[in-house]
This record gives sequence, structure tokens and C-alpha cells, in this order.
Amino acid sequence: MSSVGIVTDSIADLPPEIVEQLGITVVPLVVRFGTDVFRDGVDLSPDEFYEKLKYSKVLPVTSAPSPTTYAEAYDKLAEKTNEIVVISLTSKLSATYQVALQSVGLMKRPCRVEVIDSQWAVMAQGFITIAAARAARAGASLEEVLGVVRQAIHQVDMRAAFDTLEYLERGGRIGKAQALLGSLLKINPVISIKDGEVHPYARERSWAKAMDNLCNFAASFSKVEALAVEYATYLDEANKLIERLQSKYPQAPIYLSHASPVIGTHTGPGLMLVSVFGQPG
Repeated sequence: MSSVGIVTDSIADLPPEIVEQLGITVVPLVVRFGTDVFRDGVDLSPDEFYEKLKYSKVLPVTSAPSPTTYAEAYDKLAEKTNEIVVISLTSKLSATYQVALQSVGLMKRPCRVEVIDSQWAVMAQGFITIAAARAARAGASLEEVLGVVRQAIHQVDMRAAFDTLEYLERGGRIGKAQALLGSLLKINPVISIKDGEVHPYARERSWAKAMDNLCNFAASFSKVEALAVEYATYLDEANKLIERLQSKYPQAPIYLSHASPVIGTHTGPGLMLVSVFGQPG
């Protein structure tokens, strides 16, 4: 049998080339515009989603993958391996972790499946998945892969800047960042994830200051092994941010990630995000 199989969900926002290169199985969440149902990033690309969001009179809603979707993904992998590690987005923002867990009982093939709550989302979750996949491909045992995952959970962090928190509030995912709402001033809020929940981080008076904040956040790490810049619709801004980070960290790989439709449903089009894998300062 081949190495330990690695599964994550579409919220990890992994670049497609990384998914292919490392053989990661990505289970898509679901986006609904009224009666139209789309698999996140499969039936609806990020570009198509943000265009639809602009003109749709119906606001999108999201849901976890079905148990059958997970069970089918597990069974397909079980044709090649008898051990699978699943890295799920934080259970405090979605039912996805519970579904991933419950779906093991629906499998038709015998296989050991371990489901881990990453406590993260976006490329912070993505970096944990990448670390697990690299370990698996290097021949690590299931227990060793689990050890890599548990360590990586403490090696990642992220900050996200927004035009508005309206989408997070509307989707009920705002958590403790509720504290950033209600300002009469035009602000660009910056949020983080802490203990699996959305937390307030800063209010910046301009987009430029918000971008400085993201760069300063990356600089707060004592060691940076990899970075990711994630955007919804501001590709030019994302590339500028990558240039700034490259000048500070010329040795570290920097991934460009496009925020998936499910992420976009809860953040809106004005999202810019930096995730870091390394040693927090």
C-alpha cells in the first residue's frame, strides 16, 4: 500500500498546483445562491463567484460537505492506502469537522481514518496540510504524520484585512471581532483566528495602513519558513504585498492563494490575508 493519504477541505485554499504535486484530496464545501447549489471551487471558480456576488439579488449561503461526499473521498483513497489523516477547518466555524468524523462510519472499505480539527482556516490550515502531505510522501507513519500536524498547528498564524465586516456579521462567523463593528469612521478592520474563533486584531484608518499591518505581522515571527498571500478580488494588491514580503524574506516560498467561494461568502470581495508558517516571535 502507498503512503498515508491526506485529506483536507476547500477552506484550506490550497493552490491547485500544490494539491496536485502533493497528492492531497480536497473535499469541497457547498455554496448556494437560492436554489442553485455549487461545490466550492469545483462547480464555481473564485472569479465566477465574485462576479456572481456582484450582481446577484440573492445572497449566497454555505454548508458543510455531505457525509456521503467525505465517505466517497475516503473510499477512493482506501483503494491505495489503509491509513488516512483528515485535516479539517476549525470546528468552531463550521460543522465540517463533525461531518468528516461521522463519515468514517459510512465507508465501504476497511481503512484507519484519523480526523484532526486544525483550529484554523484558509492557508494557515493549508500550511498544516502541506506539512502533513510532505511527511507522508517522505514515508512517515500515520503516528508520525499526526505528530507533524499537531506541531504545525502551533507554527501557523494569519491576519486578514477587510473593506467591511458586513459579510462576516451576516454569516454569523464574526465571533469576538464584533468589537470592531459600529465605528462611525471608515476603517479597515484586521482580524485573526485564535483558539479556532475569529478575533479582532486592529482597526486601520486606511487600506495602506492595513497592508502595513499584514507585513508587520509577518515580521513578528522569529523564523519564517513559508508565507501565503490570499486575495478575493484585489490581485494587483496581492502581487504588491508579495513583492514587499519577498524583499524581507527572499529565502521563504510565498504562495499566492485565491480565496474560495465559501470564504468569499463570509468575507466579501475586499479581503486580503497573510498566513505564516514558522516560529512565532
